[in-house]
Amino acid sequence: MAYRYVSLVFLTITTLTIFQIAGTTTTAATTSSAPTLQVSDAVGVDLTHLPLGDGKLSSAPKVGWIWPCHINPSAGGAFRNGPWIDTTNGTYDLTAKAVVQGKVNWPQHTLTVKLAGDKRIISTNDLPDHPTGNFPISRTDAAFQYDPNPNTIAAQNVTIDLPASPTLATQPSCTPGAVGILLSGAVLFNALDAPGRDAVAHETQDGCQGHPQESGVYHYHSLTTCLPDTTSADGQSTLVGYAIDGFGIYGMRGKGGKILTSADLDECHGQTSEVEWDGKMVMMYHYNATWDFPYTIGCLRGTYDLANVRALGGAPNAGPAQSGPPQGNPGSGQPDLAAAAAKLGISVQTLRQALGPPPPDLAAAAAKLGISVQMLRDALGLN
Repeated sequence: MAYRYVSLVFLTITTLTIFQIAGTTTTAATTSSAPTLQVSDAVGVDLTHLPLGDGKLSSAPKVGWIWPCHINPSAGGAFRNGPWIDTTNGTYDLTAKAVVQGKVNWPQHTLTVKLAGDKRIISTNDLPDHPTGNFPISRTDAAFQYDPNPNTIAAQNVTIDLPASPTLATQPSCTPGAVGILLSGAVLFNALDAPGRDAVAHETQDGCQGHPQESGVYHYHSLTTCLPDTTSADGQSTLVGYAIDGFGIYGMRGKGGKILTSADLDECHGQTSEVEWDGKMVMMYHYNATWDFPYTIGCLRGTYDLANVRALGGAPNAGPAQSGPPQGNPGSGQPDLAAAAAKLGISVQTLRQALGPPPPDLAAAAAKLGISVQMLRDALGLN
């Protein structure tokens, strides 16, 4: 039995009131009837037949795909496709997807954004300013039969510093798991679940498209429909969050209010246009959200600090800061594809192609590579 997202209607929700005080943005919970994103807003986008992102994993920037730094093909997650997923046609019906039931409010919500010199300091406890579903998911909840998320939402203690005036890197880089934070106060992950599938299509989430991972970090894999859908004078969506490289994340509308798709954006899911940035209209690069995969960020156009990624992902004391994209995640249980490819004496691209879309068939992959399954498992560190 399918259930519709309750957030895809006009709701009276808890939203952000933003105050600018001596360079510091703080938030207070207020009741607002600001409209959220609507199914009817998706002009030109058929939400009942969205293309599945499964298999759209690249090893370089590619429009409409995602370039992940690492995935874990043997990880858990949703263990059964819901009836909203049509594997024959490679699509899913977002409007019919199961939604985790419940309405839990978080009055402890905190979020501060402060400009300090050339840095933007963001602090949050990751409790959103909107209601969430009940987690762990109850066995009596219909969503449980597809993805019985056993995790509990827990307050975090997250402080990250981003460049206040981000600049484009010489080359784009891969996207880690945690890619930013939205103005709801909650963390944004990339479009994939742990095994590397389309998380929005497969994972069970609440009415605001969020859910917790094992450390209790409540997060989204797309733009939550529980943020107000506001626009500037030219019809473009306003700021909805910050990516880990410091660039802004904006909503789904371009100039004139056009609903954007991945085809309208570059390989990293962004564009350069005039947007409001720290109270001024500025021509700059930024990411945009879309209804279709990869939803927010396909790769990163700026540089980022791995310490910020760890903090957003639930590991604030994971070690000293490092720069640049990770080539793997030793100690996390997630295969380092670059290291595995080096052990096997092949390219990362060859290894990715052999593994195919997650979850991989290791026997088939080993046969393609002309090696034993044990050799492949050893290289991937799955033993």
